[in-house]
Parts: sequence; structure tokens; C-alpha cells
Amino acid sequence: MRKTIFLLLVFALLSIQALAQSAKRVAITPQSYNGWKDALIISNGSVEAVIVPSIGRVMQFRFVGEDGVFWENPAVAGKPVNPAAKEWVNFGGDKPWPAPQSDWPKITPRAWPPPIGFDSSAWEAKIGNDSVDLISPVDPHYGIRAIRRIKLDPARPTMTITTVFEKVKGEPRNVAVWIITQLKDPDLILVPMPKDSIFAEGFNKQSKELPEYFKVQNGTIAIKRDPKKSTKIGTDATTLTWIGAKHALRIEASRVPNVVYPDNGSSAEVYTNFDPLKYVELEMLGPLKEMKIGDKQEQINRYTLMPRSRIRNLKDF
Repeated sequence: MRKTIFLLLVFALLSIQALAQSAKRVAITPQSYNGWKDALIISNGSVEAVIVPSIGRVMQFRFVGEDGVFWENPAVAGKPVNPAAKEWVNFGGDKPWPAPQSDWPKITPRAWPPPIGFDSSAWEAKIGNDSVDLISPVDPHYGIRAIRRIKLDPARPTMTITTVFEKVKGEPRNVAVWIITQLKDPDLILVPMPKDSIFAEGFNKQSKELPEYFKVQNGTIAIKRDPKKSTKIGTDATTLTWIGAKHALRIEASRVPNVVYPDNGSSAEVYTNFDPLKYVELEMLGPLKEMKIGDKQEQINRYTLMPRSRIRNLKDF
């Protein structure tokens, strides 16, 4: 009996030690990045994310020592946000907006650029033991504050971002959490279609034209960026995969059944931009919810980096 208790204690101590060592693998370091002096690097030794609070974005995600997959606009590197700008300051990276976009001119004084509290304001950063919280100011028109928790898996090449919208003031707003991730020009984007898709063709066309390279095969949509025109589709998928020359990035978010989603029921969208800004956007959306003061809603995105070789059946496309 004593031997059994002793072995259980040893096992428990080893488990606690292993967890402690695992937790210590995530490090958060203040560091200047591309002219922004307030950047934070969160790393687990395998992958790292670059967070820039002063522009409210996660600007990069990469394997340590390698190029990242997020698109960054070198023309505005190191520049501050400008809430009064008449043209959108397109920094790149990953950020949240309120959906649907069609409501912006009804709620804010302008249809474009995006609402200032979400897109063109400095955010506050709070550093935890193994995560970073980004907190936006309250948008003056939506009356909503966004809070994002950025966390890395201690042992895997995975980043999880939990985005919470909190209604702080003003009249009720019917809104969804919308996460936009800008990525470098890919070799291919893959969108697995649900077998029971709500869309007859498995997608919802949101631009006048589809990209020149657009294939639907074996239950998967394959897209390449069109250099001549911008394009966009919506889907009810829960996974979007970006594929580059060396790396791939899978973005996942759950879809809630029996609720209303923006953009004709879209929970995942793909936007491709035309030249000269060579980027794409993989976008995840939460359900629409009427938010009154005190209400909260969240969207959880999981980002997993991997070697391109991990993607199967690429030869089919």
C-alpha cells in the first residue's frame, strides 16, 4: 500500500514538473518591430507571434527564425494609426471588425474606412504569464470594446486568439465578431465544403466575378489570387487553409448551429486582392447577436502553422 502511494506521489510530482516546464516554454518579450517600438513577441520556441498594440494588430505569425505568413504593408511600417484618415491605412496582419460591413454607413459617419475604435485606434496591452491581452477603446458609434487574448500552445505550432466584443454604451446593435487575417500571396487556398452546406454550390459569391483560378473538386474549393481584380466568396466552412511555397497555415473556428450569420449565412470568407498589393484575406465570422449594454460575445480562432508537405492531395489542384 505504501509503495503504491509513493508511486502515485512520484507520478503526480513528475506531472506537475512537466506542466511547469511546458508552461515556461512560452515567453513574452518586448521588442521593437519594423519601426513600432511597443511590439511584443510571444514565443514557444517553435513558433512566435508579433503583436503591435499601438495599431491594434497581430502583425506576424511564423516559425522561429523563418519568414512569417501574414502580409505586412511595407509602405506604412512603423507608422501610427490615424482615426481621421479618409483613406484606409492598410497595415496588414490580423484584426477584428464588426460585421456586417453593410451596416457601417448606418451606424458610423462613413461606409469606409472601417470603424475607428476597431481599426484605427491604439489598443492597450496586458501581459499575462503565457498570453497577451489586447484591449481596444470603446468605439464611439458601436459602443463596443474588443478584447483579444493571444495565446500559444506550449508544445505545438498553434496560436489561439479569443476575441470578445463587449457592449459598453449606446443603443443595441445587431453585430457579429469578424476576424480578418491578411496573408501573403499564396500558391493556393483550400476551403473544405461541409457535406450539408447551406449553399447550393457550397459557397456564396460576394463579388461580381470569381478569381480566374477557382476550382471545386472532391468537396474542396481551391482558389488562387487574381492579379487583375478583387474577389470574394463566403462559405459555411469551419476551416480555411493558406498554402505558400514552404509553409501552410490552417485557420479554424467553430460554427454554431441554428443561428443567423452575416453575409447570407457566411461563417468563413476568402478575399483576394489585385496587384500591386499582393495579399489575400482569410476571414472567420461569428453569429449575429443583438448586443445590449453588458452583453458579450466571443469568437475563437485557432491558427496552426505547418510545412507545406503536410498538405495532402495538392496534386489534385
